[in-house]
Amino acid sequence: MTAVHVPGTPVIEDGRLVSTSPANGAEAGRLPVATAEDVRRAVDRARAAGGWWAGLGFGGRRERLLRWRSLLARRIEELAELVHVEGGKPVADAIVEIVSAVEHVDWAARNARRVLGPRRVRSRFILAEFSAHLEYQPYGVVGVIGPWNYPVFTPIGSAAYALAAGNAVVLKPSEYTPAVGQWLVDTFAEVVPEQPVFTTVHGLGDVGAALCRSGVDKVAFTGSPATARKVMAACAESLTPVLLEAGGKDAMIVDADADLDAAAEACVWGALTNAGQTCIGIERVYAVEPVFDAFVGKVVERAGRLTVGPDDADIGPITMPSQVDVIRRHIDDALARGGRAVLGGADAVQPPYVRPTVLVDVPEDSAAVREETFGPTLTINRVRDADEAVTRANALSYGLGGSVFGQRRAVAIARRLRSGMASVNSALTFAGMSTLPFGGVGDSGFGRIHGEDGLREFGRAKAITRRRARSLLPSTTFERTPADVARLVKAIKVMYGR
Repeated sequence: MTAVHVPGTPVIEDGRLVSTSPANGAEAGRLPVATAEDVRRAVDRARAAGGWWAGLGFGGRRERLLRWRSLLARRIEELAELVHVEGGKPVADAIVEIVSAVEHVDWAARNARRVLGPRRVRSRFILAEFSAHLEYQPYGVVGVIGPWNYPVFTPIGSAAYALAAGNAVVLKPSEYTPAVGQWLVDTFAEVVPEQPVFTTVHGLGDVGAALCRSGVDKVAFTGSPATARKVMAACAESLTPVLLEAGGKDAMIVDADADLDAAAEACVWGALTNAGQTCIGIERVYAVEPVFDAFVGKVVERAGRLTVGPDDADIGPITMPSQVDVIRRHIDDALARGGRAVLGGADAVQPPYVRPTVLVDVPEDSAAVREETFGPTLTINRVRDADEAVTRANALSYGLGGSVFGQRRAVAIARRLRSGMASVNSALTFAGMSTLPFGGVGDSGFGRIHGEDGLREFGRAKAITRRRARSLLPSTTFERTPADVARLVKAIKVMYGR
């Protein structure tokens, strides 16, 4: 099929997925489209390779993953340029993304043995004659379905942890950023040439569906709640476990004792980095009455200085062209319902770019407040106090991340947010912290990547007991006597009956 290219929109030509820049239509990559049978064969090859990979043990995998980490670090400019060309992201933002990904590869490689390796677990009184051990064994083959907005950081957040745990990985990159996904796999193969441990399959949504039904042992997905439900339904057919990160509508709360300059700086970064195309981006702000006007002024001043355009601008194009219509609808709806644009507005939408837009006094039932916008827009609403701010922040079905600025009560407020993560006096910082788990609740999905919890997501817990002595209180045998049962009852009463 031959089609007229809308810059940034993937098309299929002669069995190949053609990826182009959303800024100028320049071709970024041309990858073969996988059929359902191709996907199944890729998983079969990965399963055979996974046996070899698991057999390397933690030490062998660590050494190879650290070699990949070093390659990523050495070639960071090359990868950043590809991310820029294919997705439109400014090179500086791409470098920050890759730096965070490198940190995660390093941490997963160095900590997999400690977190997942065999360890002794204390026995309990009734089974004191047994020793207990726990270890985490790899699933086998993990399918990773990646997003386009962070095509390096997000897939690596699953793939590196799955690989460190001993799994083979089949990556289905977003059709908007397939060249970046292929680059990651190709560079891994440079340092692990022996077996196809980390491979890709390319195509549109049907290829992702095929991966879910291909016999993989687990699927890690990042994308919209609607697609997450489809992934979960497809995996349910074979009871394949899933890990879902399904977006958010994160809120920032600005309390009366906040450092307003720091809050405004973090807000502008958290809301507008990557043109607002960030699942944990700040899309809503609730500022308490005493500081509302001053805070809005500081945000507008900082956001108004940002440049928009290709190459060295602060904000690049909208990567997925159809998202421009969503952003336009949210802005128009907010203004029609009585909201005010104190920066930007309807005229800010100039495809493929959207200029920073700050909206105030937006009704809580508007699309701009309730739906994920995924653009460089921000609503800031006035609240009486932090309690009202928490109530409004928690009113949506999303629950990914959040931010709180303040002093005396900030941590307590952060704990009250219905979210998987929160930053205090910063924004988005939990994502780069490789020691912390990343994930959400509600419509933001479930399961965790990153940190110790992220490693455990990619290993099956295996519990092992071993007899080490004769039973003094025989219970798990038909050879027990009435006297044994009487002693057991007496022991339990002594131990726990008080």
